[in-house]
Amino acid sequence: MAEPLKPKERVKIPRQAMPEQPALARAHNFQEVNLGLQVVAAEHEAQRCLTCSDPKCVQGCPVGVKIRDFVELVLSGDYLQAAAKIREDNILPAVTGRVCPQENQCEGACVLGNRFSPLAIGNLERFVADYERATGQVGLPTLAPPTGKKVAIVGSGPAGLSCAGDLAIQGHKVTVFEALHEIGGVLLYGIPEFRLPKDIVRQEVDNMRKLGIDFQTNVVIGKTVTVDELFDEEGFHAVFVATGAGLPRFLNLPGEHLGGVYSANEFLTRVNLMKAYDPSHYDEPIYDCRGRNVAVVGGGNTAMDAIRSALRLGAKNAYVIYRRGEEEMPARREELHHAQDEGVQFLTLHNPIEFLGDARGYLRAVRLTRMALGEPDASGRRSSAPVPDSEFELPLDVVIIAVGTGANPLVQSTTPDLRLNKWGYIIADEESLRTSKRGVFAGGDIVSGSATVILAMGAGRKAARSIHQFLCDGAW
Repeated sequence: MAEPLKPKERVKIPRQAMPEQPALARAHNFQEVNLGLQVVAAEHEAQRCLTCSDPKCVQGCPVGVKIRDFVELVLSGDYLQAAAKIREDNILPAVTGRVCPQENQCEGACVLGNRFSPLAIGNLERFVADYERATGQVGLPTLAPPTGKKVAIVGSGPAGLSCAGDLAIQGHKVTVFEALHEIGGVLLYGIPEFRLPKDIVRQEVDNMRKLGIDFQTNVVIGKTVTVDELFDEEGFHAVFVATGAGLPRFLNLPGEHLGGVYSANEFLTRVNLMKAYDPSHYDEPIYDCRGRNVAVVGGGNTAMDAIRSALRLGAKNAYVIYRRGEEEMPARREELHHAQDEGVQFLTLHNPIEFLGDARGYLRAVRLTRMALGEPDASGRRSSAPVPDSEFELPLDVVIIAVGTGANPLVQSTTPDLRLNKWGYIIADEESLRTSKRGVFAGGDIVSGSATVILAMGAGRKAARSIHQFLCDGAW
């Protein structure tokens, strides 16, 4: 192996660009946009790491991946061991390497970023995970001896999967219950194929099955079986509620009932889980976007996912309507730039005030008003206010409302001794994730509100530590 580079030599290496499909081509297909680093580029990128004695990147990672260690393994050419090192803390590396907002977390804490571009940690994570997947040699952690304890995980999204993985490794018998017909939660129904191919999610779930985890689909906890029945009749010793924040929010505007008006949850579920992206094999499960005018209302990652999906479904014009400016948009910069490159039109500083229908009850237009930015609000974001006499109509056939979600209420509706906050989210201790009901823990979006995949996974790991302790000593 060559002599390690000195820090002055490392910082001279430019950050390696992520190859991607050309914008004009990818705007018409659902194939993955980012194509992944090749070996040479990955090695060059790994050489940029300064191997800090106190790596801030690890502190910035919600699941605590040993980043310096796995990057050093990349440098040594041991890609399988690098993937195994990640899996010690992150059961879904091929997923998080694609959808984690590293720029705000591990990469945001990288000291290289003080003067140069931060280390491309997410791209390296994806590289080793894809290498591992291609070889079929998955480095799963060693399981502890069976404890005889049973844990029920409610929801198979990132929080539930992360918790399930850690508990299985500790020797507990884990069953994951999913209301829908496939495992993966938001990873399957919420994130489009061009950002996260579903086969990757399925393969990661198959890897978890090798840990002995039992996955049960089409089970609606709160309807099919209650939390109390999980304890009393099914014999579980602890329950982790990770049902997410899947209740759509609307704008409460006139005309929101019209045909062609969707919540982002419904639209993306129909595109992803019901496979609207594959009309050669499935009946069209969504109002036809081909040759039509489509808009999304909102500026987050979900909004970008929805409008970029509509573009690929054949929209003639694809708009983003957002009441603030582009700088205030919460979506990842990469997603914004990808959308713009693909031809999505951004109507920033605009807000809908009414949806207009035709004689059949279908959407024909939206009435918009222009907005102006004012002083920052309590959260630090600049407020917006309508500009007088600025209203106009924009012809539309489909509109997708992507302004956030609320707490999924199913578990709470049949578990009256669970304490909730005024918004319907489950109240859980910040450190232990214990709820008001003995043996029941909760984490992820059902506690925090909508957040990122990796933050939900961090909550799942935290819950697993607390559940393991509870199962060992019984203290509450």
